[in-house]
Amino acid sequence: MRLLSAVLYTALVFGANAAHADIAAAEAAREGTMKKLIFSDPTPVSTNTFTDPAGGERSLGDFEGKYVLVNFWATWCAPCRKEMPMLSEIQTNLGGETFEVVTIATGRNPQPAIDRFFEEIGVDNLPKYLDPRSSLARDMGVLGLPITLILDPEGREIARMRGDAEWNSESAYAVLEAILPAPEG
Repeated sequence: MRLLSAVLYTALVFGANAAHADIAAAEAAREGTMKKLIFSDPTPVSTNTFTDPAGGERSLGDFEGKYVLVNFWATWCAPCRKEMPMLSEIQTNLGGETFEVVTIATGRNPQPAIDRFFEEIGVDNLPKYLDPRSSLARDMGVLGLPITLILDPEGREIARMRGDAEWNSESAYAVLEAILPAPEG
């Protein structure tokens, strides 16, 4: 009876705040390189802008309404080259109305070099956003590359990973699926 009471109490506490229950499940799913993914209380993100390949201004606020995995990277970054195809796979498998992978090349990364980078690694489904002066990266506390953030639908940072990870691992999918809303149907 005590066990049942404890389980019901826990369910009520976490059920009252589904976001915490999801984060707890995501934290529990971290294994291997995913243990580097650190969850935090939701934090507002920078309003600094970055550009799309056509030169248009964008901001992280443009993606509100869905969960977003934001990856800061550079063409010269070897770990970025390793993990980008895995991020592409995540976009293919989980991307849609409730989730998107957003890649932002920070620093000096000319568009032709970015295009060549994506072509060489066989990625064609990720955006090629640029932060040429690293103003967004600096404002977001990006020190070293790659850095990956997870934003909630309100546009707040809820997790951060320093360094590369095995984004195609069972653990990575378990973490993301714990955070994302269950598919309807």
